[in-house]
Amino acid sequence: MNNSRVSISVIIPVLNEAEIINQTLEHVCSLNNNNNVEIIVADGDPCGSTIKNVSRETVIKVLSEKGRGWQMNAGAAAAAGDILLFLHADTLLPAAAFEKIAVVMRTGHYAGGAFDLGFSSDRMSYRIIERAASCRSRLTRIPYGDQAIFIRKDIFNALGGFREFPIMEDVELMRRIKRNGHPIFIIATKVKTSPRRWEREGIIYGTVRNWMLVTLYLLGVKPDTLVRFYK
Repeated sequence: MNNSRVSISVIIPVLNEAEIINQTLEHVCSLNNNNNVEIIVADGDPCGSTIKNVSRETVIKVLSEKGRGWQMNAGAAAAAGDILLFLHADTLLPAAAFEKIAVVMRTGHYAGGAFDLGFSSDRMSYRIIERAASCRSRLTRIPYGDQAIFIRKDIFNALGGFREFPIMEDVELMRRIKRNGHPIFIIATKVKTSPRRWEREGIIYGTVRNWMLVTLYLLGVKPDTLVRFYK
């Protein structure tokens, strides 16, 4: 993919995010300087409670079975872009995010990538988590979903998309991409994700729980079992 224009489909899986979705959408739109970006919101609520609240008419709205794997696959099926960017509803992209992705993907060398993890909080404990996540991503080349993963659509389709897991769908796909010999690029610019889950559960508990879940998954524990510990 070395053409001068790179089209990007931003896919946002949502569930009960009516309060924040328009803020996220406005931020994405503010970064779109070349009109070569489309936005798709994939709602896991059969009533479409979040997409009913979307104010921008240009946003593509998709209903899907509940679960990020299902929702992101549904969004990808509706996407027209060369690159699929999977963005959590509570995560904001960095400045010039689309230009940075285009630079990486125009080389034709990478299957995709992600940004460094960042939090929209000034607490020092989050800086420690960010540093650990940055080191992990560069060592393993397996970024997580809250890092705004982006993937070439042709490779995504060839690999069959996300497995329809209740949890760990992002880790599984990144491992599959890696096993197939496709390199992943980590952009050294941070997204800003909300710390709301960490604040609700406790930073130490949330961090240790997440590490344990990933470790257990890598040891072979099924996602259907792990999801019981991620409520």
